[in-house]
Amino acid sequence: MQSISLPSKPPTSPHPILNLSFRIFFSAAALFAVIFMVLWSFVFTGHTNIDAQTLNPLYWHGHEMIYGYALAVVAGFLLTAVKTWTGVMMPHGYKLLGIFVCWLLARLGWVGFGLGIGQGAWLLYMAAVFDMLFIGTMAFVIFRAVLQVKQYKQMGILAKLALLTVGNGLCYWGVFSANMNLTKIGMYLGFYLIIGLILTIGRRVVPFFIERGLSMDGTEKVTVRNSKVQDIASLLFFLAFFIVDLFYPNKYLLTITALGVAVVNIVRLIGWYHRGIWQKPLLWSLYIAFLGMCLSFLLYALQPWLGYNHSIAVHGLSIAGVGMMTLAMMARVSLGHTGRSIHTPPKTVNIMFGLMVLVFISRVLLPIVDMDNYLLWIMIAQGAWIACFVLFCISYLPMLARPRPDGLFG
Repeated sequence: MQSISLPSKPPTSPHPILNLSFRIFFSAAALFAVIFMVLWSFVFTGHTNIDAQTLNPLYWHGHEMIYGYALAVVAGFLLTAVKTWTGVMMPHGYKLLGIFVCWLLARLGWVGFGLGIGQGAWLLYMAAVFDMLFIGTMAFVIFRAVLQVKQYKQMGILAKLALLTVGNGLCYWGVFSANMNLTKIGMYLGFYLIIGLILTIGRRVVPFFIERGLSMDGTEKVTVRNSKVQDIASLLFFLAFFIVDLFYPNKYLLTITALGVAVVNIVRLIGWYHRGIWQKPLLWSLYIAFLGMCLSFLLYALQPWLGYNHSIAVHGLSIAGVGMMTLAMMARVSLGHTGRSIHTPPKTVNIMFGLMVLVFISRVLLPIVDMDNYLLWIMIAQGAWIACFVLFCISYLPMLARPRPDGLFG
């Protein structure tokens, strides 16, 4: 007798924002980007009671931009993308809420510490517990899905998540043992791992988005150039750069490795170029983000010889790679996965991306040529960042919180 397989029960969640991880994590990341930058402007100008004896305020800022904002975007993207890559359903509903609450409670601990609520590091002890639960649970569900379908090519991403856990652990260990050097290592380890993850994911999705976004116009089939040799060269140069800058500071090696990463990825960008991208903000923003990362690696290469502060190059890489790239990815993914057309994004996207370019110019380029007005450039960059994510929240949070127009779950 022929057996009949009954259809499985369709997934449900108590609210559309818990349907898939990108909805809640992109929303939270954007809101956090606004709230945290406003708070940082007060911390930076000395208007809060942050306990600087326990933690350097610069490291407080750096930790939360990496392990708070950036990791929320990574969680939203990966927990959604892995479902597409493997076909395995990712956490949704109350399970997704549980992962998110761990992220949220950790952030509340860091925000409370920045405001100077209480004395000592007790808020950071709480944050440490929930941060480890957050990243550990995220890594576990991704590993389980990859293992289930034997997609071992995704192990590189899992290795980066494991190292991110180590990096975050080092940050907390440094705080609790009063060893700021450990905290610095953990912070930079996390930062470069995020950049490595963005380079890896960007290599996959940017050319794909360009080909798909331009070919769908029906005028021509667009194919961009990619090379396995470039992929390997970029990985090796970046790994060498990462080790040199973090563990073995040598100006000759730093210049060679940073220049290698820049040149390889500039060649990549040339192969990805098509004049049609300038008609589509969701494409030129990704291209400009990659270009900004290349320029930032050039700044790393030149810094030992021109004498400007190392943080200029660091902020260039963070604004282009973490700021612009994540913003562009969230803007596109949010449309596609909520059943909306990627060809008709909100009219505000050009302003959003323009503001992020202004952040890069004001925080990175202008201080090099005019250090006398450094504080002014910082304030303009902070204002542009806040305005950018306020516009994202206005434009995208309503669609992230509503059901798909086609009625599908997602």
